[in-house]
Amino acid sequence: MDVHLDAVGGVAGDMFIAAVLDAFPDLRDGMLDAIRASGLPVDIGLSVEPFADHALTGLRFNVDEGRHRHAHGHSHTKFRDIRKMLETAPLESSVRAHAIGIFSRVAEAEGKVHGLPIEEISFHELGEWDSIADIVGAAFLISRLDARWTVGALPQGSGQVKTAHGYLPVPTPATVLLLEGFEFHDDGLAGERVTPTGAAILAYLNANQPRDHKSRRLLRSGSGFGTRTLPGMSNVLRLLAFEQSETATETDRIAELAFEVDDQTPEDLSIGLDKLRAHPSVVDVLQAPVFGKKGRLAVQVQVLAAPDDLENVLNACFAETTTLGVRYQILERRKLRRRHETVEAHGRTVRVKIAERPGGETAKAEADDLSKVIGDRGERERVRRLAEQASREEDEA
Repeated sequence: MDVHLDAVGGVAGDMFIAAVLDAFPDLRDGMLDAIRASGLPVDIGLSVEPFADHALTGLRFNVDEGRHRHAHGHSHTKFRDIRKMLETAPLESSVRAHAIGIFSRVAEAEGKVHGLPIEEISFHELGEWDSIADIVGAAFLISRLDARWTVGALPQGSGQVKTAHGYLPVPTPATVLLLEGFEFHDDGLAGERVTPTGAAILAYLNANQPRDHKSRRLLRSGSGFGTRTLPGMSNVLRLLAFEQSETATETDRIAELAFEVDDQTPEDLSIGLDKLRAHPSVVDVLQAPVFGKKGRLAVQVQVLAAPDDLENVLNACFAETTTLGVRYQILERRKLRRRHETVEAHGRTVRVKIAERPGGETAKAEADDLSKVIGDRGERERVRRLAEQASREEDEA
């Protein structure tokens, strides 16, 4: 699926959530549950409400912080503390990875602005609970749509905005760094039009990639409204979801990193590679035995990762293994389109990956869910067959 965003009024985290939910209302309850699971205090209110502004209708996403707004000690939250909170929260791994990835984009930008390592960065506005809710909610929706994202030219805005660092020009310095490479236009309206949270989501989604000009069919649309009122214009982010082209494959870019290790114990290397696999930007880690210098047995490691986070993945390779050098390149790759479905099989909830192959769709139950099945291999095989059959029946219904 291709999802295009039109920043009519601007882009903010709450506007992104509202636009997606207006187009995909079935994701509402799951998103609210994910936000609650992130550690949000129980007395903070979350609501998704219908809204109309000028000639358009859509949704608004609201977070009522109540007594927690600007609570002492929370409005200056370090990135490492938010990351720890998300790492220990009972979130799905994909949601956790997306949320940490979005926060990481902001931390990297703030680090460049202030000349600090990202571990020492403190979030001010983004340390508030409403921003945490926006980012975790956006992470959940991103994990469910599995889409290619694009965005039109962004409204530049003008003037100044009050922040914890005083008054800063619009767009703020961190927002400018996050949106390098994106197109802007000046519609003459002042104020902050793209918030740091909105900019971080767009940067994380790599939404400045070229739009696909092939013929495609519009599936759904949604409108997410912000809290500001703009003169003569709806403060809205519009979403258009398109069906992808007839081909069962799509092209994207991947970073390939490779290195050899011959002086690290197998036990320690196994731990290090598991940590690499858990990195939010790593897609996969492969290893194979090879012969190195002087006929010594070594391990060759290949890491596939998101190209826009190459530097962090390189640092992780050096931190988790004894290698002294890493080769890397950015490659084009062709991959089958896929989606995930959740089905009931033999009294168990199982996720199933559906791949669109040239000869038709294939279904494969997630191994992590099958590993929870108590019993022998035969029982796991029965659950697998039932889950994959159930997913096919849902598609045919």
